[in-house]
Amino acid sequence: FRLLIIDSLTALFRSDYSGRGELAERQQKLNQMMSKIKRLADQYNVAVFVTNQVMADPGGGSVFVQDAKKPIGGHILAHASSVRLSLRKGKG
Repeated sequence: FRLLIIDSLTALFRSDYSGRGELAERQQKLNQMMSKIKRLADQYNVAVFVTNQVMADPGGGSVFVQDAKKPIGGHILAHASSVRLSLRKGKG
């Protein structure tokens, strides 16, 4: 069994592409990166574990969720992933 861990995949894209003006290009590059990772995983039979960053989502929270967050990378990472886990720190 082989495992490839990529910590904070979107960190590089956030520093290289800033602002909404570069959003389309950033998402395109992120999609290309994910396609390459998936191809390598299939070719070499490797499981890939990718961590991601989150950002505040002031409009996304409900009455029951304080301090709502959403993952960076949008639909690109959502569609490229087979399984997604969202962990948050509990109180206590």
